[in-house]
Amino acid sequence: MKENSKKSNRYILTVVSTVALAGLLFGYDTAVISGAEQSIQRYLIDSLGLGSFAHGVTVSSALIGCVIGGIISGFLANKIGRKHTLILAAVLFFISALGSAYPELLFFTRDNPTMGLLLMFNFYRVLGGIGVGMASAIAPVYISEITPKQSRGKFVALYTLSIGIGALLVYIVNLLIAAGQSTAWIDDIGWRYMIASEMIPALLFLLLLFFVPETPRYLASKQEYTKAFSILQQVNGSKQKAQNILDDIKYSLNKQDMSKAHLFDYGKLVIFIGIAIAIFQQLIGINVILYYAPRIFEAMGAGPAASMLQTVIVGIVNIIFMALAILFVDSLGRKPLLIGGAIGCAISLFCVATLASMNIFGLTTLIFILLYVASFQMSWGVVTWVVVSEIFPNRIRGQAMSIAVALHWLANLTISSTFPPLNDLLGPMTFAIYGLISLVAMVFIWKIVPETKGKTLEELEEIWKKDCNEDNNKKAI
Repeated sequence: MKENSKKSNRYILTVVSTVALAGLLFGYDTAVISGAEQSIQRYLIDSLGLGSFAHGVTVSSALIGCVIGGIISGFLANKIGRKHTLILAAVLFFISALGSAYPELLFFTRDNPTMGLLLMFNFYRVLGGIGVGMASAIAPVYISEITPKQSRGKFVALYTLSIGIGALLVYIVNLLIAAGQSTAWIDDIGWRYMIASEMIPALLFLLLLFFVPETPRYLASKQEYTKAFSILQQVNGSKQKAQNILDDIKYSLNKQDMSKAHLFDYGKLVIFIGIAIAIFQQLIGINVILYYAPRIFEAMGAGPAASMLQTVIVGIVNIIFMALAILFVDSLGRKPLLIGGAIGCAISLFCVATLASMNIFGLTTLIFILLYVASFQMSWGVVTWVVVSEIFPNRIRGQAMSIAVALHWLANLTISSTFPPLNDLLGPMTFAIYGLISLVAMVFIWKIVPETKGKTLEELEEIWKKDCNEDNNKKAI
């Protein structure tokens, strides 16, 4: 029995580690711009006489693709499967890295910036964003559908940890590329190396995906029960457990024809909660730090090299506190971590805003920025994707997840593209806005969101079905 358990754990870890590379590429793709954005500004924005709004849109243009990727992810996941959707995302990651690093590749001349070249750069970044949007929706769903309930939180959290690893990895790559080089060299070729480096993990992810299975819940939805049972047996290490879970999945899927499944079959509350959590994660402001970290640290008095080194420190803090979240997500639960994290984010952001508005920079302000990152990554950075991946019922998971992820990235686009003009207008007090949003998020989790730890996906479905029936009875009365 122990041998079966060890074997199944090894199998799960191998599969999850492969799929978690989607998170690494998610983190890599969204953070790679931090080292290159000032060079891109000088090459494509300043030279064309464009302002801070164009700069903000260019830095965050990948997020337009993330919204598109989120929207189409549910359709693709249900049509071609979770695995093949991730394969398509990996292809888009590779093409985007190549094209964004050298946007002049097909139609333009290097060192001759034009509006057409700016649009082409943004086109390639949007392609990568579509890959991120698809991967961010489907990878946690894949992991939640293939892992046992008692360890589901940890394994989905492993995916979110890989997002932090991806961001840290690219911070280190950017630092190594920029180390000892002049600003002129970075503006000329260094930024291209930074973006092109993503081709390596994208290719690795693409190749490894051919060796992982489709999820048993997707296979069952296509009535491929033998394949679904085989995978469930490998995951659970027991024929009886596999059969019991497969029976539950069949029951869940057969209660209503999948082709007639409606988004609000389980009521509006579950949809609202899933979407709101996904949106709050971005409105708290983490990607302002990730995208603009070098610029923020330079404003605090650090030179270009030192600012990138401080960005690496941010990445290390990311990893440490994401790892702590993995340890506690299945023991403490989802709600306590989200509530505590929101409080920590609010306090940190208010302190950063106050200190910076008083022209107090240096170590004190850096400590509060790191405290904010730590608070976020131990809670919202990890737990958001755990809750969103497990909260939606089986029959509407693909559709609901795609909406939640699309709106998540739309919120990200809004926050990231508005930071430069807001910073011009409000200066450091911009951070206080994100602090207020953190407090609203805390109240929302406390009052409305249920705890999901320790329940199978089918058990969670029954909770929403019961709530929906109670609402319908009240309306009937």
